[in-house]
Amino acid sequence: MEIEIVSKKENELLDRLEVTFKASHPKEGTPQREAVREKLSSMLKAPKERVIVDAMDSEFGKMETVGYAKVYKTKDAAMKYEREHVLVRNKLKEKVKVEKKAPAAPPPKVPKPEAAAAPKPAAKPAEKKA
Repeated sequence: MEIEIVSKKENELLDRLEVTFKASHPKEGTPQREAVREKLSSMLKAPKERVIVDAMDSEFGKMETVGYAKVYKTKDAAMKYEREHVLVRNKLKEKVKVEKKAPAAPPPKVPKPEAAAAPKPAAKPAEKKA
């Protein structure tokens, strides 16, 4: 897999470098996010924990993937500014599992007194047609 950096942009406000890249991977499938992070961290001379791959998109039949990554100046800045699901995808944070509460027990059924029940109408005898 070969990665080419298409553009770099310094974002001073969010303490990061924003990178657009193109990965060519002949005779391979779409590269894993972890492999792209490792390659980008070595190219940009930054620790892997500060490199976050935000998006990767590959077209059907092409052996190229275009993506967007962010390289933060500190790991704390990455944890502060990045969305939760992106941190989980990049394995910087564990997915929080929310346990559902058990449904509440239904209230006990109270039998209705039969005196209060409406009387049933009498059944009509079936008529025979001759």
